[in-house]
Amino acid sequence: MKKWVTIKKNHEFRRMYAKGRSAVTPFLVVYCRPNRLGHNRLGVTVSTKLGGAVVRNRARRRLRELYRLAQPNMRQGYDIVLVARSRAVDGPWRRMDAAFRKALGQLGLLEEAGTP
Repeated sequence: MKKWVTIKKNHEFRRMYAKGRSAVTPFLVVYCRPNRLGHNRLGVTVSTKLGGAVVRNRARRRLRELYRLAQPNMRQGYDIVLVARSRAVDGPWRRMDAAFRKALGQLGLLEEAGTP
């Protein structure tokens, strides 16, 4: 993922938690907030409570892959933060993907089928 499409700074994460809209699933929590950049930026958070570095990195990779696959169908111009929950580590991929897309729909981040 390119450097300019990621959220890295702590104050950006805190702003998302405080002022962003959120959707909760059994696998992850999605926060979103409009930005003025014209493209989406992604931030991923995994707590140390989930496990060691290997487990956290696996959860991070799974969340980034969910985002990558959904990116062509998403509206642009948003900051998005994904927070992993315990089921994100070893949950079934299809259910995790369906839950993520449902959360995006709740937040209004998915483009309509007829609009480009």
